[in-house]
Amino acid sequence: MLPPVIELYVLWHPGDGEGENVANMLIEHFRGPCFSGVIGGGVQISTRSVGWTDDDSPPRPIYGRQNPAPNGIRPAEFIAVIPVLGLGLAEAVEDEKSEWHDYVQSIVDFQSADPDRFAIFPYSVSRQATNGTCLGKLVSRFQALAAGNVNRFGESRESALKRDLTQSLAQFLGNQKERLTVFISHTKHGSDKEGASVEALIDLTRDVLANTHLAEFFDASDLQPGEDWDKVLRTHAGKSSLLAIRSDLYASREWCQREVVIAKNSGMPVITIDAIGWGEERGSFLMDHVPRIPVRKLEDEWVVLDVVAALNLLTDECLKRAIWVHQRRLAEEEGGFRVAWWAPHAPELLTLIEWIDLNIEDLKRAKGDSLRILHPDPPLGPEELKILQKQAKLSALSCEIDIMTPRLLAARGG
Repeated sequence: MLPPVIELYVLWHPGDGEGENVANMLIEHFRGPCFSGVIGGGVQISTRSVGWTDDDSPPRPIYGRQNPAPNGIRPAEFIAVIPVLGLGLAEAVEDEKSEWHDYVQSIVDFQSADPDRFAIFPYSVSRQATNGTCLGKLVSRFQALAAGNVNRFGESRESALKRDLTQSLAQFLGNQKERLTVFISHTKHGSDKEGASVEALIDLTRDVLANTHLAEFFDASDLQPGEDWDKVLRTHAGKSSLLAIRSDLYASREWCQREVVIAKNSGMPVITIDAIGWGEERGSFLMDHVPRIPVRKLEDEWVVLDVVAALNLLTDECLKRAIWVHQRRLAEEEGGFRVAWWAPHAPELLTLIEWIDLNIEDLKRAKGDSLRILHPDPPLGPEELKILQKQAKLSALSCEIDIMTPRLLAARGG
């Protein structure tokens, strides 16, 4: 229904067998459940390896605004190339008069001419491929993916590759010069029964974060003496992704509730690390309706890869939100969607009430049979929809609300 927001091109030389494995892994990731929830075509992923004119030639061109595709096909808003740096590619590029050298050089030139719309994120499968080679000279100014100490916590390099790329794409689409920031929300004064265990999980989470390219906001260390801590927390909770460490007492803590409310009403990604031990006396309706990752204990130690999984899911949610923001802009330019609210996440009572409060006068004047609210898949259940529609009626709206996802919209013919 809309042109792609971003198209990813995985490029490798046929002589580098690992290139196909990398491409298949990224195809599975970006065509998986998380990104299938946006409007079809939000993320496209293509491969470039097989020769275009003969077996020894470079692959078919990479299309973009500077090199349009044939037949007038509209290019994606953003282009990102992931060259897999192996010995095969290095050998093919070494001759500066070769077609492969010209091909890689053209990609670098495209990026230089349009850095806000065209990005290069190399992934190395051989150090020798860029050590004193022409390939190294061409791509050395681009930071490679998964280049750090990714195995420190037993994480696979493939897992770090997906997180690094997803984070880089989210920052690229958001035109962010700073790193994505993870706001760690946690209890501060638990009981003796909860305290040591939760503190160990917080320390582990911060340790894992420090080994990634993500930035961290942690109130105990980031709040400066004399600062208005209420204002600072609200500012950061509204502009960061939020990682909620839901221990037994988390749902009952006033500031934990406020941090979650601020993040949700700001449309920011929220992920919960489920660290319930003996149980909650009473949960909170404010805390639910977000993705949750359980964190387990083995031999009285928190499982570090569960924390890694939560951070990886959080970066996926950040990219999905960035794509959704651009799709809203594209749809408004097309002018045919008639959406009153592009909800970045499936509406709930909390966010629906906030949206109505902020727009009540305009909503009361709205004409038509219904107001359309569009949110990423998966869709809400029928009972959830009934509750939200009842709330809308109680808010004195003059028309019904029609809450749907891209798939439902497409099924209705737009």
